[in-house]
Amino acid sequence: MNTELLEALNILEQEKDISKETLMDAIENSLISACKNHFGKADNIKVIMDRKTCDYSLFQEKTVVETVEDPVEEISLTNAKMMDPSYELGDIVQIPVESKSFGRIATQNAKNLILQKIREEERKVVYDQYFEKEKDIVTGIVQRYVGKNISINLGKADAMLTENEQVKGEVFQPTERVKLYVVEVKNTTKGPKILVSRTHPELVKRLFEAEVTEVKDGIVEIKSIAREAGSRTKIAVWSNDPDVDPVGACVGMNGARVGAVVNELRGEKIDIINWDENPALLIENALSPAKVISVAADPDEKTASVIVPDYQLSLAIGKEGQNARLAARLTGYKIDIKSETQAIESGELPANYMEMAMEEDYQEDEPAENYSGEEDYTSDDLDLYEE
Repeated sequence: MNTELLEALNILEQEKDISKETLMDAIENSLISACKNHFGKADNIKVIMDRKTCDYSLFQEKTVVETVEDPVEEISLTNAKMMDPSYELGDIVQIPVESKSFGRIATQNAKNLILQKIREEERKVVYDQYFEKEKDIVTGIVQRYVGKNISINLGKADAMLTENEQVKGEVFQPTERVKLYVVEVKNTTKGPKILVSRTHPELVKRLFEAEVTEVKDGIVEIKSIAREAGSRTKIAVWSNDPDVDPVGACVGMNGARVGAVVNELRGEKIDIINWDENPALLIENALSPAKVISVAADPDEKTASVIVPDYQLSLAIGKEGQNARLAARLTGYKIDIKSETQAIESGELPANYMEMAMEEDYQEDEPAENYSGEEDYTSDDLDLYEE
């Protein structure tokens, strides 16, 4: 038993996660390569290696001939019979080759071949490990800033968080732990190139999957996400179980679940709304927390006209149009928002609409017409829980 070689292979397998079978194949190939350098060719070289003991034998197969023309592949009948009298012309003779007889260059080339194979397998193992995490989240440790990019250590590999994938205003300190979304993993000659992001909408989805058991189990589905990283995110959720409230499941008791996601995103606001197959109801929910009087949606043109109370217009549009913009991305509809007054002037509401509303004792805090009656959630409500 080749104890030293077996022990070395076991250590490599444990430390670098490279199988012994792969390493033994590399040793066999290196021996054949050394033979080629030593003899000039290796077509007739055979390596036999015991996978359990690591004992190996190296043979040069030669054909028995009357007159030798190629001493590398042929042996004379006289010499063959000296080895075994039973040999005849045309027989194949296996002649042992001593690896110790190889020259320095042949030995060095064989060594380099083994080292190269080990490096290739190391890169392959790391690539496979992180390729499985593509489209998922990983936890990394901040190492240093490289210009405007950030070097992140993920364990066995490093990733570069580029400026475009960073949330504006986020500042990290060395050794700080941070969660990242793995956008893509590429295999290169220098090892895996891992593209990570803090701005990708799927980061929010994966964080909810980690925090909300119902989402991870598929009971609650996140149907759509619209995100402006660092500022606000809207997600539309749907429950496959009528007994499970999707919004409540994502919020958690006293806002604990959504609070954990908000903390990981460093205070980014999150609005959670109910998904609905009816585009009008979906758009109404998406404009939450603003109240809506009516929604006229055109599924073919993917456009919608929304009317809101005068006092809700600025809330529906949001700061710098953010609420309306996120609602449009979330639903996939181009949304045109008008106040009651604007709708009356354009003829979308009757001229006496205000009088009719007053006669019905329209209250500012009552559900709007066509409103589903279900309260959607915004992470601004966390302030109420904290109080």
